[in-house]
Amino acid sequence: MKLDQLSRALGYFSIGLGLAEIVAPRKLGNCIGVNKSYPRLMRFLGLREIAAGVGILSEPKPAGWMSSRVLGDAMDLALLGAAFVPSKNSRGRLATASAMVLGVTALDLLTSRQLTYSKSPGGRDANGDIDWRVKRVIKSIQISRSPEELYQFWRDVTNLPNFMVHLESVSTSTDPRRSHWVAKGPAGKRIEWDAELVQDRKNELISWRTVGKADVRHAGTVQFLRAPGGRGTIVRVTMEYQSPGGVLGIAFARLFGKEPGQQVEDDLRHLKQVIETGLIPTTKGQPAGRPTGTSKKFDRQMAQPQYTVKTY
Repeated sequence: MKLDQLSRALGYFSIGLGLAEIVAPRKLGNCIGVNKSYPRLMRFLGLREIAAGVGILSEPKPAGWMSSRVLGDAMDLALLGAAFVPSKNSRGRLATASAMVLGVTALDLLTSRQLTYSKSPGGRDANGDIDWRVKRVIKSIQISRSPEELYQFWRDVTNLPNFMVHLESVSTSTDPRRSHWVAKGPAGKRIEWDAELVQDRKNELISWRTVGKADVRHAGTVQFLRAPGGRGTIVRVTMEYQSPGGVLGIAFARLFGKEPGQQVEDDLRHLKQVIETGLIPTTKGQPAGRPTGTSKKFDRQMAQPQYTVKTY
């Protein structure tokens, strides 16, 4: 089982156990061999389990929540150990319950350590700590132009706002490997950052990343792969981005749309339209116009099997 699947399974298990402890504390106490039940304590443990489960399911890499489960397991083992003292309790059932909790503890501990020490591409903050807010998006599209032509177009970063509709401008500096990006944010807020060129393989690949104190931290690579049978080029974009919270989180959502992968996909469609026809049809400014993006008619046309946008 994959790490994310295992952590989610443990999250659901935690919620299920917590509900049982809250709804039927006495029955659960009898099942584990405790003669005298403590419903208040059991319900408290249930609330703890539900909180941990919800936390695990709410984050993509819930290392902290998994650590809280390990601490909770230690508390459960201590309570089970104390339950062996009264002679009225069933030591056989307590031993079975303790063995089960030990097994879950080992699983929680293993998952917690893997989540804490596993690597996330580009996902480290300024202190070198793992930042689990980093996401990855990979999209590709086939365009009826040569890799050379597409590389030249993309290499001139001032062309990017022509198909990335949320960008206002991209300008270069005296350093040919650096550029300054300005994007549209909510309530008229401008989002700005500097980016540097990381790799530049002529007619093949361009990689960039943000530098300094950027409003939006991300890194990206665009590849220009010659399509089979001389049918143009497959343009593949890989992006790793950090989703900040607060006001910047709102700005980021506006920058990339509700779902960043969908925005990258839309930008690739716009790129195809710009390269192949020289324009992006839009009804912006008309009575029935849409605030951003392309017209509904164009969206319907793009839904036809003219080309394929692949999701990985």
